[in-house]
Amino acid sequence: MTLLDTAKPQDASAHARRAMIESQLRTSGVSAQCAIGPMSRVAREDFVPAAARLVAYMDRAVPLGNGKWLAAPLFHGTLLQEAAPRADDVAIVVDGGSGYLPALLHGQVAKLTVLTPAEALTKGKGSASLILIDGAIEHMPDSLAARLADDGRLITGLVEHGIASVARGRKYGSAVTFLKLGEMGIPRLDAFDTPKGWSF
Repeated sequence: MTLLDTAKPQDASAHARRAMIESQLRTSGVSAQCAIGPMSRVAREDFVPAAARLVAYMDRAVPLGNGKWLAAPLFHGTLLQEAAPRADDVAIVVDGGSGYLPALLHGQVAKLTVLTPAEALTKGKGSASLILIDGAIEHMPDSLAARLADDGRLITGLVEHGIASVARGRKYGSAVTFLKLGEMGIPRLDAFDTPKGWSF
């Protein structure tokens, strides 16, 4: 029997979160308080099925069933660090199905709206100063771009030629232009696949 075996569940969870912060996030350059703070407090194991609680802090995505995923910790940490949420932000999170990213952003912005991928494909008004997409997209739909304010910022996973990267988007006119920040394994959101018949 090991020390971890005899630890209380909450103690083991806190230990796993500290290990995630030190061995996965900080070593990869994620050190901003807007990422480290909430990720050290919010229990990832509460956002996965009971059978997956023991692997919630591993450096990989956790399948949730029905095509939904909890992305790896490094993706969420990088997303938050690049977003640098502000107290006056009007934010939208397109949730990948876990609810974890909205929990991390809660309390860091003035207003938070959580959308499913299907809801993000419906028309909306451009009032959000920050949009975070919890997964990798192939195609940025006009309906979601329209929700972003003209000076707003968008952070997402982006798939190009089968390779996923974290990317920062800025709105110019009615379109969003992306700057890739680094390749990473990120669950793809099927709802944002490039429509058939399109080509780059």
